This record gives sequence, structure tokens and C-alpha cells, in this order.
Amino acid sequence: MNSSQGPILFVSLPESGLLNPMLVLAEELSRRGFENLWFATDENRRADVEAIDAGTPVQFFSLGEVISDLSSVTWDDETYQKVTQRSRFKARKAVIEKTFVPRLQMAKYQKLEEAVDKIRPSLMVVESMCQYGFQLAITKKIPYVLSNPFVPSNAVTSLVPIGKSYTPAGFPVPHTGFSANMSFVQRLANRLFRWRMLSLFLSSTMKQRNAEDAEVRNELGIDPAAVGQMTRVEAAEIVLSYSVPELDYPFTIPDMFRTVGAMVPPLPQAPPGELGDWLDAQDSVIYMGFGTITRLTAAEVGTLVEVARRLAGRYQILWKLPEEQQKWLPAKEDLPDNLRIESWVPSQLDVLAHPNVNVFFTHGGGNAYHESLYFGKPMVMRPLWVDCYDQAVRGQDFGVSLTLSRPRTFDPDDVVDKLTRVLEDGSFKENAERFAEIQRAAGGRKKAADLIAGLPALAND
Repeated sequence: MNSSQGPILFVSLPESGLLNPMLVLAEELSRRGFENLWFATDENRRADVEAIDAGTPVQFFSLGEVISDLSSVTWDDETYQKVTQRSRFKARKAVIEKTFVPRLQMAKYQKLEEAVDKIRPSLMVVESMCQYGFQLAITKKIPYVLSNPFVPSNAVTSLVPIGKSYTPAGFPVPHTGFSANMSFVQRLANRLFRWRMLSLFLSSTMKQRNAEDAEVRNELGIDPAAVGQMTRVEAAEIVLSYSVPELDYPFTIPDMFRTVGAMVPPLPQAPPGELGDWLDAQDSVIYMGFGTITRLTAAEVGTLVEVARRLAGRYQILWKLPEEQQKWLPAKEDLPDNLRIESWVPSQLDVLAHPNVNVFFTHGGGNAYHESLYFGKPMVMRPLWVDCYDQAVRGQDFGVSLTLSRPRTFDPDDVVDKLTRVLEDGSFKENAERFAEIQRAAGGRKKAADLIAGLPALAND
């Protein structure tokens, strides 16, 4: 890459599911020798950015400490219960009311503006949930790429019954978890979800937030053109979607979208170690991990231990369980012999790529859905909030996963039944391997880097 190429600034919220695919892309550009690479996010992700060492440096710009009210990982237990409650509308409402606090986001915009004034980027790559990122890019008239870790329809389906939508009438509304093959009652519920979302945005609480947002935008000098339901998509040079059309329900994907499949770095990510040796020695492994947001209760941990006990003699289980939740485990001598528990694994991708791992028991987040299928691994899903329901219903419809009948709790009979069915019915693996081929053909990180390199914003003077 010619050194006259202008700076590229990556901007993301700190949540792993949003930031991690962008780290893979930044690393690929570094590997190719791109100059002037910068990454702006919260201070707690400094080490992850500075660990990128594939060629040219990726410089870190801190946007300050995590604002706990805005970060799902640091929400208090009361908020966690609200955003994971049974009603999907009320759960979505709780997320919006918790995160749409313009005054709190103001400081992030100002820090990012400092970064832009210092770096003077020719191009920004902005994570799709990072509102201050694309609003600043539009205001400063900086070309940007939108990074989208969800299925394509998530970004272009209207949440309300008015306004522009790129998906047809009757398409499942994001976060409802409805299938494209809805019953009559579900079609009514899908339509009602939109009207309830509209009533939320017209509520007194949201009117106050919108008024506050207008004040903040005025104080910051944000361009009015940066506001609107579809603006983040329509104002982008391209939308990098880490999915493929076949993993979403059919609709005409907008021209600005580029679907490249899961963002997977060169493997192995981690050097050989004892965990790899253990996986090599097993016949069939269930990998169990529920993301960084899920907080298992004592009863749920106990149920999953019972699940492992019932599967002993047939399958080994690798369970990624955060250290703070391991307090609910029984004494070590009371754990079944087929259960291995790790608070952290060097690389989840290395685990999913291992030939002896045959199913992923997961929460069904966007990255989990696409990465598991990238390696041809079927899933059992326990969706608990927002987009996880949407991935879960698609996975079940496409024959690559089963969803727990009672995802609010773990019923041991249900969990054992779903895991056994996915493991023993060869169609799940066959379908997953078909989607693996489609995703690999989409190009992943290499295709994404090619698309970045070809943008007019990076043309040499």
C-alpha cells in the first residue's frame, strides 16, 4: 500500500460482539501494509487494539472510560432483568430507554471529534450501533463504511409502521423472533409490535429524550442530515455486512450492502496449548458458551451441570463460564467427568474450528450465529434478548439449529433432547457445512479489505 493513502479511523462501541469483527478487518489492513490506521473506542479495549501486530501499526485513540449506563456488560441486575424479560417488546423498550440518553453520549462525540481533528481521516469505518460515529462522519463530511455484524435485514427493516423500509410489508420486525412463515396470530403480533414501537417513540418519556437530543445536536453542531431511521445506511459509502443473503429471509438487499460472511482471522489465533491437546483427545465435544452479557443464576448453572451428567459416556462438554458465575458450581469432586470448565478460552474461533467440536450451545448472537456456521457447526440456541431471537428462528428454519422450548430457564430434559437431536441427526451438520461453503465463498476479511482498498476516498493524490 502506498504511504500516500490517507488515514483510516475505525470507531466502535466497546461491546465484543460489535467491536471484534472490526478488529479482524483492521488487522487485515495492517497485514497488507496500509498506513495511518487508527482505532477509537473506550479505554477498556486498548489492549485488544494494541495487540494487533500484523504489519503496519494500528494506533489507539481512547474515547474515555466505559459509561456504565450505556454498556450492557456493566448494567446492574435490575436493568439486566428488564432487558431480558419475557415480553420482547418490553425488553426492547427497556434497551432503548436505557441507552438513548443523549447527554451521556455527548462526551463520546466530543472525544471522537478530538480524534478526527487530530487524525484528519480520509475514511472512517463505523460500527452500526455507534450513533455518534456516523453522525460525526456525516457532519464533518468524511466518507464512512458502516460495519454491520447482524443479518442484513436488521439494519434496513423499519421498527415502526411509517417511514422507509427496505424489506416488504409483513417481513419479521427485528427483535420479534418471528419466522418468515408466520401464523395468522403471529402476523398480527408482528404488525402490533411496530405500532407499539411507534407509541413508545411518541411517549412523554421519549419526547423528553428527543427534545434533549435536539438540544445536544444543536450544541455539538451536528448536521440535521445526520438524523433519520435509515440515515446510517443510506449515507454510507458501503455497508459491510458480516453475513450472506442465504442466512437471512429473502428480500432485495440494497445496493450499498456488501455481504462478506463471518470475519475470521488467520487460524490458529492461539499457540498450541493444553486445551488444544484436550480437544485432540476427545471423540465428540459440545462447546457451551453464552456470550459476554448472559448472567446465569445458581439454578441455571446447576441445571447445566445436570445436563453434562446425563450426557456422560457419550459426549464431552467444554463450558466457557465466567469466573464470577463459577461460584454457583458444586464442589469439584461433584462435577461429572465429561465436563471441562474454563473462565476464558484463548480463541473461541480455534475451538469452533476444531474437528472434534460438533455442536455449539450458544445464546445466538450475531457473531456466534455466523462464526459457528462458518466452521460448519450446527447449534442449539438459548436466545435471551434483542437480535438473538432473530438468529435463533432463522437457524431453526434453515435446519442448522434447534431452540430451547423454554429459553427463560434451562429444563434439563429439553436441553438434553435438543443437543442429542442436533448431534445425532446428520441433516443439521450437512446444512451447516453447506452454509460454511457459502460464507467462505463470500470472501470474509479478505473481501472486506479489498472493498475498503477500492473506495474512492482512499485514492492516491
